[in-house]
Amino acid sequence: MAGHRLGLRENLWQFSIFTAITLLIGVTIGVERVALPPLARHAFGITSVLYTVSFISAFGLVKSAMNLVAGRLSDRRGRKAILLVGWAFALPYAVLIIVATAWWQVIVANLFLGVNQALTWTMSVTAKIDLVGPTNRGLAVGIDESAGYVGVGLGGLAAGLLVSADGLRPSPYLLALGVVVLGALVTAGPARETLPFAHAEAREQAARLGPTLDEQAASPASRPAVPHLRRLAAYMSRRDRSMLAVCQAGLLNKFADSLVAAFFPLYLVRRGMGLAEVGLLVGVYAWVWGLGQVAAGALADRLGRKLPITSGTFLIAAGLALFVATSVHPVWFAGAALMGIGMALAYPNLITAVGDTADPAWRGGALGVYRLWRDGGYAIGPLVLGGIAAAGGIGAAIWAGVGLVGASGLVLLVWLAETDPKRRRQPPAWQQHPEWVAP
Repeated sequence: MAGHRLGLRENLWQFSIFTAITLLIGVTIGVERVALPPLARHAFGITSVLYTVSFISAFGLVKSAMNLVAGRLSDRRGRKAILLVGWAFALPYAVLIIVATAWWQVIVANLFLGVNQALTWTMSVTAKIDLVGPTNRGLAVGIDESAGYVGVGLGGLAAGLLVSADGLRPSPYLLALGVVVLGALVTAGPARETLPFAHAEAREQAARLGPTLDEQAASPASRPAVPHLRRLAAYMSRRDRSMLAVCQAGLLNKFADSLVAAFFPLYLVRRGMGLAEVGLLVGVYAWVWGLGQVAAGALADRLGRKLPITSGTFLIAAGLALFVATSVHPVWFAGAALMGIGMALAYPNLITAVGDTADPAWRGGALGVYRLWRDGGYAIGPLVLGGIAAAGGIGAAIWAGVGLVGASGLVLLVWLAETDPKRRRQPPAWQQHPEWVAP
Protein backbone atom coordinates (compact mmCIF):
# COMPACT_ATOMS: atom_id res chain seq x y z
CA MET A 1 0.00 0.00 0.00
CA ALA A 2 3.01 2.23 0.39
CA GLY A 3 3.08 4.80 -2.36
CA HIS A 4 -0.65 4.41 -3.01
CA ARG A 5 -2.19 6.50 -0.23
CA LEU A 6 -5.65 7.69 -1.14
CA GLY A 7 -6.80 11.28 -0.80
CA LEU A 8 -6.94 14.59 -2.65
CA ARG A 9 -4.27 16.25 -0.53
CA GLU A 10 -2.00 13.19 -0.63
CA ASN A 11 -2.15 13.10 -4.45
CA LEU A 12 -2.56 16.81 -5.23
CA TRP A 13 0.18 16.95 -7.89
CA GLN A 14 -1.16 14.02 -9.91
CA PHE A 15 -4.72 15.20 -9.41
CA SER A 16 -3.71 18.62 -10.79
CA ILE A 17 -2.07 17.02 -13.82
CA PHE A 18 -5.20 15.05 -14.65
CA THR A 19 -7.29 18.19 -14.12
CA ALA A 20 -5.16 20.03 -16.70
CA ILE A 21 -5.63 17.09 -19.07
CA THR A 22 -9.40 17.32 -18.62
CA LEU A 23 -9.36 21.03 -19.45
CA LEU A 24 -7.53 20.30 -22.71
CA ILE A 25 -10.07 17.58 -23.54
CA GLY A 26 -12.83 20.14 -23.06
CA VAL A 27 -11.18 22.72 -25.34
CA THR A 28 -11.12 20.13 -28.13
CA ILE A 29 -14.88 19.56 -28.03
CA GLY A 30 -15.60 23.26 -27.40
CA VAL A 31 -14.08 24.19 -30.76
CA GLU A 32 -16.55 21.93 -32.55
CA ARG A 33 -19.64 23.23 -30.76
CA VAL A 34 -19.35 26.69 -32.28
CA ALA A 35 -17.38 26.16 -35.50
CA LEU A 36 -18.96 23.03 -36.96
CA PRO A 37 -22.77 23.50 -37.24
CA PRO A 38 -22.51 26.59 -39.50
CA LEU A 39 -20.00 24.74 -41.70
CA ALA A 40 -22.78 22.52 -43.06
CA ARG A 41 -24.60 25.39 -44.76
CA HIS A 42 -21.75 27.73 -45.60
CA ALA A 43 -19.20 25.19 -46.88
CA PHE A 44 -21.35 22.33 -48.13
CA GLY A 45 -24.75 23.83 -48.85
CA ILE A 46 -26.58 21.59 -46.36
CA THR A 47 -29.98 23.04 -45.39
CA SER A 48 -31.57 20.00 -43.73
CA VAL A 49 -31.54 20.33 -39.93
CA LEU A 50 -31.57 16.55 -39.48
CA TYR A 51 -28.63 16.05 -41.83
CA THR A 52 -26.75 18.96 -40.26
CA VAL A 53 -27.01 17.57 -36.72
CA SER A 54 -26.10 14.04 -37.86
CA PHE A 55 -22.47 14.78 -36.93
CA ILE A 56 -23.51 14.73 -33.26
CA SER A 57 -25.22 11.35 -33.71
CA ALA A 58 -22.08 9.90 -35.29
CA PHE A 59 -20.02 11.32 -32.43
CA GLY A 60 -22.40 10.00 -29.78
CA LEU A 61 -22.76 6.54 -31.28
CA VAL A 62 -19.03 5.92 -31.21
CA LYS A 63 -18.41 7.72 -27.92
CA SER A 64 -21.09 5.76 -26.05
CA ALA A 65 -19.81 2.40 -27.30
CA MET A 66 -16.16 3.28 -26.67
CA ASN A 67 -16.97 4.44 -23.12
CA LEU A 68 -17.95 0.86 -22.38
CA VAL A 69 -14.81 -0.53 -24.01
CA ALA A 70 -12.57 2.04 -22.32
CA GLY A 71 -13.93 1.36 -18.85
CA ARG A 72 -13.63 -2.37 -19.27
CA LEU A 73 -10.10 -2.27 -20.70
CA SER A 74 -8.88 0.22 -18.10
CA ASP A 75 -9.74 -2.17 -15.25
CA ARG A 76 -7.27 -4.59 -16.84
CA ARG A 77 -4.74 -2.50 -18.78
CA GLY A 78 -4.65 0.69 -16.74
CA ARG A 79 -5.82 4.26 -17.31
CA LYS A 80 -2.75 5.93 -18.83
CA ALA A 81 -2.39 3.65 -21.87
CA ILE A 82 -6.05 4.10 -22.81
CA LEU A 83 -5.73 7.87 -22.39
CA LEU A 84 -2.77 7.99 -24.79
CA VAL A 85 -4.65 5.98 -27.41
CA GLY A 86 -7.52 8.43 -27.05
CA TRP A 87 -5.31 11.41 -27.88
CA ALA A 88 -4.04 9.63 -30.99
CA PHE A 89 -7.60 9.38 -32.35
CA ALA A 90 -8.05 13.19 -32.19
CA LEU A 91 -5.38 13.87 -34.81
CA PRO A 92 -7.29 12.53 -37.86
CA TYR A 93 -10.44 14.31 -36.64
CA ALA A 94 -8.98 17.79 -37.05
CA VAL A 95 -7.14 16.97 -40.28
CA LEU A 96 -10.23 15.44 -41.91
CA ILE A 97 -12.37 18.51 -41.22
CA ILE A 98 -9.70 20.85 -42.60
CA VAL A 99 -9.51 18.94 -45.91
CA ALA A 100 -13.16 17.73 -46.16
CA THR A 101 -14.91 18.29 -49.48
CA ALA A 102 -18.25 16.71 -48.50
CA TRP A 103 -20.37 16.61 -45.32
CA TRP A 104 -20.08 12.84 -45.00
CA GLN A 105 -16.35 13.31 -44.48
CA VAL A 106 -17.13 15.62 -41.56
CA ILE A 107 -19.37 12.89 -40.13
CA VAL A 108 -16.50 10.39 -40.46
CA ALA A 109 -14.22 12.86 -38.70
CA ASN A 110 -16.66 12.92 -35.80
CA LEU A 111 -16.32 9.16 -35.43
CA PHE A 112 -12.66 9.78 -34.57
CA LEU A 113 -13.63 12.59 -32.18
CA GLY A 114 -16.12 10.26 -30.46
CA VAL A 115 -13.36 7.72 -29.81
CA ASN A 116 -11.07 10.48 -28.59
CA GLN A 117 -13.59 11.91 -26.14
CA ALA A 118 -14.64 8.49 -24.83
CA LEU A 119 -11.13 7.28 -24.13
CA THR A 120 -9.66 10.51 -22.80
CA TRP A 121 -12.47 11.90 -20.64
CA THR A 122 -13.48 8.50 -19.24
CA MET A 123 -9.90 7.81 -18.21
CA SER A 124 -9.31 11.28 -16.81
CA VAL A 125 -12.29 11.20 -14.45
CA THR A 126 -11.64 7.57 -13.49
CA ALA A 127 -8.04 8.45 -12.62
CA LYS A 128 -9.20 11.22 -10.29
CA ILE A 129 -11.67 8.91 -8.56
CA ASP A 130 -8.85 6.37 -8.15
CA LEU A 131 -6.59 8.95 -6.53
CA VAL A 132 -8.98 10.40 -3.95
CA GLY A 133 -10.75 7.25 -2.77
CA PRO A 134 -14.15 7.44 -1.04
CA THR A 135 -13.47 10.70 0.84
CA ASN A 136 -14.35 13.91 -1.04
CA ARG A 137 -15.33 11.90 -4.10
CA GLY A 138 -18.04 14.40 -5.02
CA LEU A 139 -15.58 17.29 -4.84
CA ALA A 140 -13.05 15.39 -6.97
CA VAL A 141 -15.57 14.66 -9.72
CA GLY A 142 -16.83 18.23 -9.52
CA ILE A 143 -13.31 19.57 -10.07
CA ASP A 144 -12.81 17.19 -12.99
CA GLU A 145 -16.02 18.14 -14.76
CA SER A 146 -15.48 21.80 -13.92
CA ALA A 147 -12.13 21.78 -15.66
CA GLY A 148 -13.58 20.01 -18.68
CA TYR A 149 -16.46 22.39 -19.19
CA VAL A 150 -14.41 25.48 -18.52
CA GLY A 151 -12.31 24.08 -21.36
CA VAL A 152 -15.44 23.66 -23.50
CA GLY A 153 -16.32 27.30 -22.87
CA LEU A 154 -12.80 28.49 -23.69
CA GLY A 155 -12.71 26.37 -26.83
CA GLY A 156 -16.12 27.66 -27.94
CA LEU A 157 -15.20 31.28 -27.34
CA ALA A 158 -11.86 30.90 -29.10
CA ALA A 159 -13.55 29.19 -32.05
CA GLY A 160 -16.15 31.95 -32.31
CA LEU A 161 -13.43 34.60 -32.41
CA LEU A 162 -11.34 32.65 -34.93
CA VAL A 163 -14.35 32.07 -37.18
CA SER A 164 -15.27 35.76 -37.06
CA ALA A 165 -11.69 36.77 -37.94
CA ASP A 166 -10.49 34.04 -40.32
CA GLY A 167 -13.49 31.97 -41.43
CA LEU A 168 -14.82 28.52 -40.61
CA ARG A 169 -11.65 26.69 -41.70
CA PRO A 170 -8.82 25.96 -40.94
CA SER A 171 -8.04 28.18 -37.92
CA PRO A 172 -10.37 26.54 -35.32
CA TYR A 173 -9.09 23.07 -36.17
CA LEU A 174 -5.44 24.11 -36.12
CA LEU A 175 -6.15 25.26 -32.56
CA ALA A 176 -7.66 21.82 -31.84
CA LEU A 177 -4.56 20.11 -33.25
CA GLY A 178 -2.27 22.12 -30.99
CA VAL A 179 -4.37 21.27 -27.94
CA VAL A 180 -4.31 17.55 -28.81
CA VAL A 181 -0.53 17.49 -29.13
CA LEU A 182 -0.14 19.28 -25.80
CA GLY A 183 -2.54 16.86 -24.09
CA ALA A 184 -0.66 13.85 -25.43
CA LEU A 185 2.67 15.24 -24.21
CA VAL A 186 1.32 15.87 -20.69
CA THR A 187 -0.19 12.38 -20.58
CA ALA A 188 2.96 10.66 -21.81
CA GLY A 189 5.17 12.68 -19.46
CA PRO A 190 4.21 13.54 -15.88
CA ALA A 191 0.83 11.72 -15.67
CA ARG A 192 1.07 8.57 -13.53
CA GLU A 193 -0.84 5.30 -13.80
CA THR A 194 -3.65 5.29 -11.19
CA LEU A 195 -5.00 1.73 -11.37
CA PRO A 196 -2.90 0.66 -8.34
CA PHE A 197 -4.78 3.26 -6.28
CA ALA A 198 -8.08 1.57 -7.18
CA HIS A 199 -6.60 -1.77 -6.13
CA ALA A 200 -5.48 -0.22 -2.84
CA GLU A 201 -9.00 1.07 -2.21
CA ALA A 202 -10.44 -2.37 -3.00
CA ARG A 203 -8.14 -3.93 -0.39
CA GLU A 204 -9.11 -1.31 2.18
CA GLN A 205 -12.79 -1.89 1.49
CA ALA A 206 -12.38 -5.65 1.78
CA ALA A 207 -10.70 -5.23 5.18
CA ARG A 208 -13.43 -2.83 6.28
CA LEU A 209 -16.24 -5.20 5.34
CA GLY A 210 -14.84 -7.84 7.66
CA PRO A 211 -15.73 -11.53 8.00
CA THR A 212 -19.23 -10.95 9.35
CA LEU A 213 -20.73 -10.09 5.95
CA ASP A 214 -21.78 -12.58 3.33
CA GLU A 215 -18.63 -14.48 2.34
CA GLN A 216 -19.15 -14.00 -1.34
CA ALA A 217 -19.38 -10.23 -0.96
CA ALA A 218 -16.61 -9.85 1.61
CA SER A 219 -13.92 -12.34 0.66
CA PRO A 220 -11.18 -10.86 -1.57
CA ALA A 221 -10.88 -14.25 -3.27
CA SER A 222 -14.53 -14.27 -4.32
CA ARG A 223 -15.12 -10.55 -4.85
CA PRO A 224 -16.62 -9.73 -8.25
CA ALA A 225 -13.32 -8.32 -9.49
CA VAL A 226 -14.18 -8.65 -13.17
CA PRO A 227 -17.90 -9.29 -13.66
CA HIS A 228 -18.99 -10.41 -17.08
CA LEU A 229 -19.88 -7.37 -19.11
CA ARG A 230 -23.39 -8.70 -19.69
CA ARG A 231 -23.96 -9.03 -15.94
CA LEU A 232 -22.53 -5.60 -15.24
CA ALA A 233 -24.71 -4.00 -17.90
CA ALA A 234 -27.79 -5.77 -16.56
CA TYR A 235 -26.99 -4.65 -13.02
CA MET A 236 -26.55 -1.00 -13.96
CA SER A 237 -29.44 -0.90 -16.44
CA ARG A 238 -32.08 -3.06 -14.79
CA ARG A 239 -31.41 -4.75 -11.48
CA ASP A 240 -30.39 -1.72 -9.41
CA ARG A 241 -33.27 0.74 -9.77
CA SER A 242 -31.17 3.65 -8.49
CA MET A 243 -28.56 3.02 -11.16
CA LEU A 244 -31.28 2.75 -13.79
CA ALA A 245 -32.54 6.18 -12.66
CA VAL A 246 -28.99 7.53 -12.92
CA CYS A 247 -28.49 6.03 -16.39
CA GLN A 248 -31.72 7.42 -17.84
CA ALA A 249 -30.92 10.83 -16.34
CA GLY A 250 -27.53 10.78 -18.06
CA LEU A 251 -29.17 9.82 -21.37
CA LEU A 252 -31.69 12.67 -21.28
CA ASN A 253 -29.07 15.07 -19.95
CA LYS A 254 -27.33 14.60 -23.29
CA PHE A 255 -30.57 15.28 -25.16
CA ALA A 256 -30.43 18.74 -23.60
CA ASP A 257 -26.73 19.15 -24.32
CA SER A 258 -27.31 18.07 -27.93
CA LEU A 259 -29.71 20.97 -28.30
CA VAL A 260 -26.97 23.36 -27.20
CA ALA A 261 -24.24 21.74 -29.30
CA ALA A 262 -26.09 21.20 -32.57
CA PHE A 263 -29.41 23.06 -32.57
CA PHE A 264 -28.77 26.31 -30.70
CA PRO A 265 -26.20 27.72 -33.20
CA LEU A 266 -28.71 27.15 -36.01
CA TYR A 267 -31.68 28.40 -33.99
CA LEU A 268 -29.99 31.50 -32.61
CA VAL A 269 -28.37 32.58 -35.90
CA ARG A 270 -31.76 32.31 -37.62
CA ARG A 271 -33.20 34.50 -34.84
CA GLY A 272 -30.67 37.25 -35.50
CA MET A 273 -27.71 36.41 -33.26
CA GLY A 274 -24.18 36.69 -34.66
CA LEU A 275 -21.69 33.80 -34.46
CA ALA A 276 -19.43 35.61 -32.02
CA GLU A 277 -22.43 36.21 -29.73
CA VAL A 278 -23.47 32.56 -30.12
CA GLY A 279 -19.96 31.59 -29.07
CA LEU A 280 -20.29 33.80 -26.00
CA LEU A 281 -23.68 32.30 -25.09
CA VAL A 282 -22.33 28.75 -25.42
CA GLY A 283 -19.38 29.88 -23.35
CA VAL A 284 -21.65 31.22 -20.59
CA TYR A 285 -23.49 27.88 -20.48
CA ALA A 286 -20.25 25.92 -20.34
CA TRP A 287 -18.52 28.20 -17.84
CA VAL A 288 -21.44 28.28 -15.40
CA TRP A 289 -21.67 24.50 -15.77
CA GLY A 290 -17.93 24.09 -15.41
CA LEU A 291 -17.18 26.44 -12.55
CA GLY A 292 -20.33 25.46 -10.66
CA GLN A 293 -19.39 21.80 -10.50
CA VAL A 294 -16.72 22.33 -7.85
CA ALA A 295 -19.31 23.78 -5.48
CA ALA A 296 -21.90 21.22 -6.59
CA GLY A 297 -19.54 18.33 -5.86
CA ALA A 298 -18.67 19.74 -2.44
CA LEU A 299 -22.41 20.30 -1.78
CA ALA A 300 -23.12 16.65 -2.62
CA ASP A 301 -20.46 15.57 -0.09
CA ARG A 302 -22.40 17.54 2.55
CA LEU A 303 -26.03 16.99 1.57
CA GLY A 304 -25.94 13.78 -0.44
CA ARG A 305 -26.29 13.08 -4.15
CA LYS A 306 -30.05 12.88 -4.74
CA LEU A 307 -31.00 16.49 -4.00
CA PRO A 308 -28.50 18.17 -6.37
CA ILE A 309 -29.05 15.58 -9.13
CA THR A 310 -32.83 15.90 -9.07
CA SER A 311 -33.05 19.67 -8.64
CA GLY A 312 -30.39 20.18 -11.31
CA THR A 313 -32.37 18.11 -13.81
CA PHE A 314 -35.47 20.26 -13.30
CA LEU A 315 -33.38 23.44 -13.71
CA ILE A 316 -32.07 22.20 -17.07
CA ALA A 317 -35.65 21.81 -18.29
CA ALA A 318 -36.52 25.30 -17.03
CA GLY A 319 -33.51 26.84 -18.77
CA LEU A 320 -34.43 25.19 -22.07
CA ALA A 321 -37.96 26.57 -21.80
CA LEU A 322 -36.65 30.14 -21.69
CA PHE A 323 -35.20 29.82 -25.19
CA VAL A 324 -38.57 29.12 -26.80
CA ALA A 325 -40.71 31.19 -24.44
CA THR A 326 -39.06 34.48 -25.44
CA SER A 327 -37.02 36.17 -28.17
CA VAL A 328 -35.17 38.56 -25.84
CA HIS A 329 -31.40 38.04 -26.06
CA PRO A 330 -30.65 38.77 -22.37
CA VAL A 331 -33.27 36.17 -21.39
CA TRP A 332 -31.52 33.66 -23.65
CA PHE A 333 -28.30 34.31 -21.76
CA ALA A 334 -30.23 33.82 -18.50
CA GLY A 335 -31.54 30.52 -19.87
CA ALA A 336 -28.00 29.44 -20.76
CA ALA A 337 -26.86 30.30 -17.22
CA LEU A 338 -29.81 28.43 -15.69
CA MET A 339 -29.03 25.36 -17.79
CA GLY A 340 -25.41 25.66 -16.69
CA ILE A 341 -26.44 25.69 -13.02
CA GLY A 342 -28.62 22.63 -13.59
CA MET A 343 -25.84 20.80 -15.37
CA ALA A 344 -23.40 21.71 -12.60
CA LEU A 345 -25.70 20.20 -9.98
CA ALA A 346 -26.62 17.04 -11.88
CA TYR A 347 -23.76 16.11 -14.19
CA PRO A 348 -20.82 15.41 -11.84
CA ASN A 349 -23.02 13.94 -9.13
CA LEU A 350 -24.46 11.35 -11.49
CA ILE A 351 -20.89 10.12 -12.00
CA THR A 352 -20.27 10.30 -8.26
CA ALA A 353 -23.39 8.20 -7.59
CA VAL A 354 -21.94 5.46 -9.81
CA GLY A 355 -18.59 5.76 -8.03
CA ASP A 356 -20.38 5.44 -4.67
CA THR A 357 -22.19 2.30 -5.75
CA ALA A 358 -19.57 0.34 -7.71
CA ASP A 359 -16.92 -1.85 -6.16
CA PRO A 360 -13.49 -0.25 -6.76
CA ALA A 361 -12.34 -3.42 -8.51
CA TRP A 362 -14.94 -2.98 -11.30
CA ARG A 363 -15.61 0.75 -11.03
CA GLY A 364 -14.11 1.48 -14.46
CA GLY A 365 -16.54 -0.95 -16.06
CA ALA A 366 -19.51 0.48 -14.14
CA LEU A 367 -18.61 4.00 -15.21
CA GLY A 368 -18.31 2.69 -18.76
CA VAL A 369 -21.85 1.30 -18.67
CA TYR A 370 -23.19 4.58 -17.27
CA ARG A 371 -21.34 6.58 -19.90
CA LEU A 372 -22.67 4.23 -22.59
CA TRP A 373 -26.16 5.23 -21.51
CA ARG A 374 -25.27 8.88 -21.04
CA ASP A 375 -23.48 9.45 -24.31
CA GLY A 376 -26.05 7.33 -26.09
CA GLY A 377 -28.08 10.52 -25.70
CA TYR A 378 -25.72 12.12 -28.22
CA ALA A 379 -26.47 9.30 -30.67
CA ILE A 380 -30.25 9.16 -30.18
CA GLY A 381 -31.04 12.74 -29.19
CA PRO A 382 -30.13 14.53 -32.44
CA LEU A 383 -32.09 11.96 -34.48
CA VAL A 384 -35.21 12.21 -32.32
CA LEU A 385 -35.00 15.97 -31.92
CA GLY A 386 -33.90 16.45 -35.53
CA GLY A 387 -36.96 14.55 -36.73
CA ILE A 388 -39.17 16.78 -34.58
CA ALA A 389 -37.35 19.86 -35.91
CA ALA A 390 -37.84 18.71 -39.50
CA ALA A 391 -41.57 18.31 -38.87
CA GLY A 392 -42.30 21.28 -36.62
CA GLY A 393 -39.24 23.50 -36.46
CA ILE A 394 -36.33 23.80 -34.03
CA GLY A 395 -38.60 25.46 -31.46
CA ALA A 396 -40.72 22.31 -31.32
CA ALA A 397 -37.57 20.23 -30.80
CA ILE A 398 -36.56 22.43 -27.86
CA TRP A 399 -40.04 22.08 -26.30
CA ALA A 400 -39.71 18.30 -26.68
CA GLY A 401 -36.40 18.52 -24.82
CA VAL A 402 -38.13 20.44 -22.02
CA GLY A 403 -40.71 17.65 -21.63
CA LEU A 404 -38.22 14.78 -21.75
CA VAL A 405 -35.79 16.31 -19.25
CA GLY A 406 -38.66 17.21 -16.91
CA ALA A 407 -39.91 13.60 -17.05
CA SER A 408 -36.38 12.44 -16.23
CA GLY A 409 -36.49 14.53 -13.06
CA LEU A 410 -39.69 12.80 -12.00
CA VAL A 411 -38.05 9.37 -12.48
CA LEU A 412 -35.17 10.49 -10.26
CA LEU A 413 -37.60 11.62 -7.56
CA VAL A 414 -39.24 8.21 -7.45
CA TRP A 415 -36.41 5.74 -8.08
CA LEU A 416 -33.09 7.26 -7.03
CA ALA A 417 -32.03 6.25 -3.52
CA GLU A 418 -29.29 8.21 -1.76
CA THR A 419 -25.88 6.70 -2.66
CA ASP A 420 -23.54 8.75 -0.43
CA PRO A 421 -21.83 6.16 1.82
CA LYS A 422 -22.31 8.42 4.85
CA ARG A 423 -26.07 8.85 4.26
CA ARG A 424 -27.45 5.84 2.45
CA ARG A 425 -29.87 3.75 4.44
CA GLN A 426 -28.87 0.39 2.97
CA PRO A 427 -25.82 -1.02 1.18
CA PRO A 428 -25.66 -1.09 -2.63
CA ALA A 429 -27.85 -3.71 -4.24
CA TRP A 430 -24.88 -5.79 -5.39
CA GLN A 431 -23.74 -6.31 -1.79
CA GLN A 432 -27.18 -7.67 -0.96
CA HIS A 433 -27.24 -9.78 -4.13
CA PRO A 434 -23.60 -10.56 -5.03
CA GLU A 435 -24.78 -13.07 -7.62
CA TRP A 436 -25.90 -10.13 -9.77
CA VAL A 437 -22.28 -9.19 -10.48
CA ALA A 438 -20.63 -12.59 -10.06
CA PRO A 439 -18.04 -13.54 -12.73
